[in-house]
Amino acid sequence: MRIVDTTDGLKALVTELAGAPYLALDTEFMRDQTYWPKLCLIQVAAPGTEAIIDPLAEGIDLTPFYELMKQPGIVKVLHAARQDIEIFFHQGHAIPEPLFDSQIAAMVAGFGDAASYETLCRKIAHVEIDKSSRFTDWSRRPLSQKQLDYAIGDVTHLRTIYEYLKKQLEKTNRSAWVQEEIAALQDPGLYELQPENAWKRLKPRTTNKRFLAMVASLAAWREREAQTRDIPRGRVIKDEAIMEIAAHPPESADALERVRAVPRGFANSRLGKGLMEALEEGRHATPPAAPDQDRGRRRREPSQAVMDLLKTLLRLRAEAAGVAPRLIANADDIERLAVEDDAGVAALHGWRAEVFGNDAIALRKGDLAIALENGEAVVVELED
Repeated sequence: MRIVDTTDGLKALVTELAGAPYLALDTEFMRDQTYWPKLCLIQVAAPGTEAIIDPLAEGIDLTPFYELMKQPGIVKVLHAARQDIEIFFHQGHAIPEPLFDSQIAAMVAGFGDAASYETLCRKIAHVEIDKSSRFTDWSRRPLSQKQLDYAIGDVTHLRTIYEYLKKQLEKTNRSAWVQEEIAALQDPGLYELQPENAWKRLKPRTTNKRFLAMVASLAAWREREAQTRDIPRGRVIKDEAIMEIAAHPPESADALERVRAVPRGFANSRLGKGLMEALEEGRHATPPAAPDQDRGRRRREPSQAVMDLLKTLLRLRAEAAGVAPRLIANADDIERLAVEDDAGVAALHGWRAEVFGNDAIALRKGDLAIALENGEAVVVELED
């Protein structure tokens, strides 16, 4: 097995791959003890070439690899690419272009919601993956042969999967559907971890401006601490503690110490002092836009009966098209359609509208109905 652990070796590999039509990629990383993912391995495979790059090798410079990610003539193939792209973006300032995500492609090609790599290996490459090494410590050296075999398998079989899915998409004229989804994955904004936006992860369901200002200030402070110290957010302070403190802001360190979700001794630590400063900033901060207020109003409660009809229509149209329902419309889309809050609903645009969105509007207007035929739900067009 080819292990690349020097900059010269990496340059040679990149030169060898420069003329490849596509490059199957995967990474192994650790993140349980850090904020930023620790890149431990990069696996690459092209037709006739496969290798493992060791990012932890002493003195290795990954610049040639990241430059390869930007080469427009080579399709970069990944499975469930978001986490891999996040690493490439933060460590190498690179977003793979052009990109092919085999999980998205599989959802369009009829393999169901969030088809796993193991499922695609079994159904397309006709191999079974030994998952026993999945949760190994990839940062430890030396790696065993079993670990290396598992790691390289994540890209060697991906070649077969890519070639099959590419042909299926071309046969059904759905390549553009996949590219529409992949374009969203290539948006740099998806990977820019701005502390000021960290409060959105907590999904506060309230319009109380005082509470939202506190949550935003506390979440931003925690994000900066976690990024600077490279530790998980929860190691700074837990989500539930932020929500509890924002709801009932303590006026002093003694009061902070009495908050149930705050660890003992936290209030008088350096972190405790920083949190109290963030609280003071939150008291005077302009609150962020509350959920749903960016559209100028609160969304009214959807009718469960209408939502059930729309869900049934989605299932029927997704089955007919051979596309995973979740790729067409999510729960929020269904809620918005149910209350005629159509702004920003992706299901009403592009290929989704052809498959489902246009019919959803017709159902809502009474131009379509769902009926039973031979014990099965069917869509029926209603005559004027």
